[in-house]
Amino acid sequence: MARRRLSGRDVNGILLLDKPAGMSSNAVLQRVKHLFSARKAGHTGSLDPIATGLLPICLGEATKVSAYLLDADKGYQFTCRLGQKTTTGDVEGEVLEIRPVPELVEADIERILAGFVGEIDQVPPMYSALKKGGQPLYKLARQGIEIERKARRITIYSLRLQAIRAAELDLEVLCSKGTYIRSLTEDIGEKLGCGAHVAVLRRTRTGGFRLTDAVTLARLEQIRDESPAEALDSLLLTMDSALETWPAVSLNREVGLFFRQGRAVRVPKAPTGRLVKVYDHQNRFLGVGFVLEDGRVAPKRLINHSE
Repeated sequence: MARRRLSGRDVNGILLLDKPAGMSSNAVLQRVKHLFSARKAGHTGSLDPIATGLLPICLGEATKVSAYLLDADKGYQFTCRLGQKTTTGDVEGEVLEIRPVPELVEADIERILAGFVGEIDQVPPMYSALKKGGQPLYKLARQGIEIERKARRITIYSLRLQAIRAAELDLEVLCSKGTYIRSLTEDIGEKLGCGAHVAVLRRTRTGGFRLTDAVTLARLEQIRDESPAEALDSLLLTMDSALETWPAVSLNREVGLFFRQGRAVRVPKAPTGRLVKVYDHQNRFLGVGFVLEDGRVAPKRLINHSE
């Protein structure tokens, strides 16, 4: 059977989007894909519908580096609403429990927050996309089913108090992949003895990308209304921008051809045992390679370039 050809443009690059509240990450992705008239697109780690902030979207060949952004560290600003536990761990859930909020002393809060910094074990929430027997946990949770979840090791690099109000804390966190801010908020609430849930969540960082460089969906729609889809292309970052901190290796013309054919190639002084970004003699990004112990660079993800 002939493979159905996808409709749309061959557009390649990374868009830094400031996701609006009230939309799922997939809904935003599909809207961006439509605005760009792109043939292929993918996001790099979903945000809950209530969340806003940085959502890098990979278009075309850039989807081949999206997995590395999924693994990147993340930064968030969030508000803990104290005194209430909810079914989902955020403001969208039903209130399960109400407890009095103690007097909030800054020094005590800072001490509690410091206890979360470093490597810690965190139990993922039931309302998550993790799967049990092929079924997402959030679907089981909606059926009133709760199953035991294993704690996972995460890293909190920093956790800072930004503001204190009567029953809310504004916090800023830098954390490793796999960190659930709803679980962190609930754990902070338990340490304070009153319970808590997420009232506001905004992602500010993904790897080397920052929210300050992102564009809103409303702005994209305005540009698209006034111009053809190609006008949006100037907003795209290069595919290798997702790998900014990685070591790079450059190949001459002949060796570059071999690498593009899927062959491991020898590169003098390449850092063994790790992933690298690979360029040809014209400084064109060829993809991701892994440096073997013998010094050869084996292709992991190759970028297709139209000649």
